Amino acid sequence: MRLRDRVVVVTGSTTGIGRAIAERCVAEGARVLVHGRDRAAGEAVVRALGESAALHVDDLADPRAADRIVDAAVRAFGGVDALVNNAAAVVRSNIDTTSAEHFDRVIAVNTRAPLLLIRSALPHLRKSRGCVLNIGSVNAYSGEPDLLDYSISKGALMTMSRNLANALGAEQVRVNHFNVGWVLTPNEDALQRRLGQPERWHEHVSPAFAPSGRLLTPEHIAAAAVYWLSDESRPISGSVVELEQFPVIGRNPNKV
Repeated sequence: MRLRDRVVVVTGSTTGIGRAIAERCVAEGARVLVHGRDRAAGEAVVRALGESAALHVDDLADPRAADRIVDAAVRAFGGVDALVNNAAAVVRSNIDTTSAEHFDRVIAVNTRAPLLLIRSALPHLRKSRGCVLNIGSVNAYSGEPDLLDYSISKGALMTMSRNLANALGAEQVRVNHFNVGWVLTPNEDALQRRLGQPERWHEHVSPAFAPSGRLLTPEHIAAAAVYWLSDESRPISGSVVELEQFPVIGRNPNKV
């Protein structure tokens, strides 16, 4: 039980990576505040997790949501030991299709909300010598042409993780960061189907994108998260960990 009695807030945990992290944290002894925008999906997660989970439904585009989410965790479980900033708006845009309104919403959800959540949770994290795990993307390094605003938001999140790790290290509050590659989540499956992919598209992904022959799963990310949320990784802070099947920087894909 590597997270026994820890209180963990996981944003965007009604599905996908966030749900897998919430499930793994409870399995490791934690109590988890599940967050999302879909109440029915959130209630299903909490029912599955039992008394070790509570639900808060909120829209991270609202700058006041951060205080409400942290307050919900404190009311349910008495404090906050760890914060996982997982929720994100994964939306398509490029230089021709973006707009001020679109950019502002992506930044609000993907960058501003994690910052405000850290600030709101900080008094509790200082008390518990807790930690933050920000879930970013390999797109932070430049991104795909049709993920312009998303990539910018994840680049900013990565800088935030490093900045706050430096700023908070002396206070024993750790901040670490995942840059996650292509993960087969329910939302990704639905997106690819909308883009015209066949039903079992993920079984035929090119080796250029999945050298192992299969995509990463949310459970892969959740397994890694436990280490960074536990004292096993203390006192490491400021790490940016790439969770992908190949080196992202300097990669020379095999020709097939």
